[in-house]
Amino acid sequence: MGKEKLLIVEDDIDTQKFLKLLLQKYYELDICWSDNSFYELLTKNSYDLIIMDISIKGRKDGLQLTHEIKNSQLYNHIPVICLSANVLYQDIQNAYDVGVDIFLSKPVSNEILFRTITDILNKHRA
Repeated sequence: MGKEKLLIVEDDIDTQKFLKLLLQKYYELDICWSDNSFYELLTKNSYDLIIMDISIKGRKDGLQLTHEIKNSQLYNHIPVICLSANVLYQDIQNAYDVGVDIFLSKPVSNEILFRTITDILNKHRA
């Protein structure tokens, strides 16, 4: 069985590097930073999980992209972890309202991120 494939949607270069360093040993990764590159990757590949920041480059933010994923028959099966520094109650509520599976705030511990990814992938595999 091959590695599961994750799409990371993150416009901060340091966070991209951190996530790549942390996750590349265990998962296949694609990383994008804008709504345009997101759609390009999503239509060309199959993903087991998406890690989505709220603030990204482009005309749409991570919440709009998540809303579109969750309302698409092609992609609504893909779990979405929102990983964001936007941690006001309304930001978190908005994320759940558009369909994220779980919201994690930055900075997140390696242990919590790994456990969350593993739990969601196991749940969706079952």
